[in-house]
Amino acid sequence: MSVVGAEYRPPWTALHVIGIGGASGSGKTTVAQKLIKTLNVPWVVILSLDSFYKPLTKEESARAFKNEYDFDDPSALDWDLLFECLSALKQGKKVEIPQYSFALHNRLPTKTTIYACNIIILEGIFTLHDPRILSLLDMKIFVDTPSDICLARRLNRDILHRGRDLRGVLTQYNRYVKRSYDDCVRPTMKNADIVVPRSDSHVALDMITQHIRQALAERSRKHLEALRALQSSPTSSADELGGLRNIICLPQTPQLHAMQTIIRDANTSRDDFQFYLERLAVLLIERAMVELPHEQITIETPTGKSCTGMALSASEVVGVSIVRAGETLEVGLRRVIPDVSLGKILIQSESMTGEPKLHYSKIPPLSPTGHVFLLDAQIATGAAALMAIRVLLDHGVPEENVVFIAYLAAPSGLQAIARVYPKVRVVVSVIDEGLMHPTAFIVPGFGNIGDRYFGC
Repeated sequence: MSVVGAEYRPPWTALHVIGIGGASGSGKTTVAQKLIKTLNVPWVVILSLDSFYKPLTKEESARAFKNEYDFDDPSALDWDLLFECLSALKQGKKVEIPQYSFALHNRLPTKTTIYACNIIILEGIFTLHDPRILSLLDMKIFVDTPSDICLARRLNRDILHRGRDLRGVLTQYNRYVKRSYDDCVRPTMKNADIVVPRSDSHVALDMITQHIRQALAERSRKHLEALRALQSSPTSSADELGGLRNIICLPQTPQLHAMQTIIRDANTSRDDFQFYLERLAVLLIERAMVELPHEQITIETPTGKSCTGMALSASEVVGVSIVRAGETLEVGLRRVIPDVSLGKILIQSESMTGEPKLHYSKIPPLSPTGHVFLLDAQIATGAAALMAIRVLLDHGVPEENVVFIAYLAAPSGLQAIARVYPKVRVVVSVIDEGLMHPTAFIVPGFGNIGDRYFGC
């Protein structure tokens, strides 16, 4: 039986990138903020082109403090770095964005991390200038505002927010900014899909918003279709899946079966449910530890005799819980590895469509040879599991270093994981019959594990 060969692409690999160009002070940031407010979708990031100014040499920095350095020329920007960052974001990767200080006229040592966005809004005077950047933009907007309004806004911004003085701002404007707009910025208007007259054009903003919503809806439709294709018509029974090398089901001993029976029973008290679920968690974690690399060592026993034994050789192990039911496994993990570092991933499904959406991720720092125990209470359709594994891979965790741990699973969810991530090992206590339609609850199942464990 072969279940390998499928591909899963999370929605952030179809990132929608909007570019907004226009004169300095034209209202590009205002347009971006109005779009965010109108769209009302999570994980929209405004990326300023200002972040990509090149680091200055000592001589250039001295000129900048005298208002004699031309920041309004395309050559002042690090286009290679911007292209690299945007390309990586379009591929769904985590990216570190530089921070630029206009007060210091240089890059800061700190960076901003961007990952798994729905929309990136790139705004700056030269956003529509470079052909490589244009090729990455899904929508190109130019904000066309009268020059007197632009100057007034620039004076207000540079004096109040960038620590500049009036004379310096006017000197730079007359020497560099106006010439740059005429020669370099205004010609990029021809590259725009939409020209917004001033930043308060409601008609233009409504048209842009409608277009973006349609694009996001189409992306969600394709994502759901891909998930259904991975989950549909499982060709593997529980016994066949249990026989796969990377799907590990605990031996169904009478003791284990008795624990599962207590956990399944709707009449089990919350205290007993917690107690036996935590016992089961320890068994699962101990079995997962077998999947980690070990090495042979020699020790001396209290009797003074040498003894050959084994020791964990993995450089480090961290746990990452899928909030919130996955957190029920943390007690068992800490009993086995008391000082383990823990991360969190929050994935919730849309109430109307059932599409899983990533809302939060915090992954502990991990060496390239480190291993991750990914914790969730159950694997039903496999949608959340696929997304969570992809988050780990995007953070540099090798696929073969991920061990997914769950109390129980349905065949369709396990098959989806095995198809897409054949090197990920999955440890469960039992593989149940399947899913109840249309709710997608596992049957016979353990019920809502999070509600039963936490009491709400």
